[in-house]
Amino acid sequence: MKICQITGKTAQSGHYVSHSNHKTNRKFDVNLHTKKFFDAETNEWVTLKVSSAGIRNISKKGLAACMKEAKAKGFL
Repeated sequence: MKICQITGKTAQSGHYVSHSNHKTNRKFDVNLHTKKFFDAETNEWVTLKVSSAGIRNISKKGLAACMKEAKAKGFL
């Protein structure tokens, strides 16, 4: 399933809008990347499916803090 393991972002629904303003349903998928991060505390590599926003969060706060928050929220 397409869910970010750090932020918990999922697909959103919306509409295709034609020139005549006719609306049909569509899905906005999350911008997910499968990425490896090195966890310095356990000295091992961790593979995560992360959105672009999740990658920015990891760069800002650090991997350990983000994984701790994600486990508390139930995303990981």
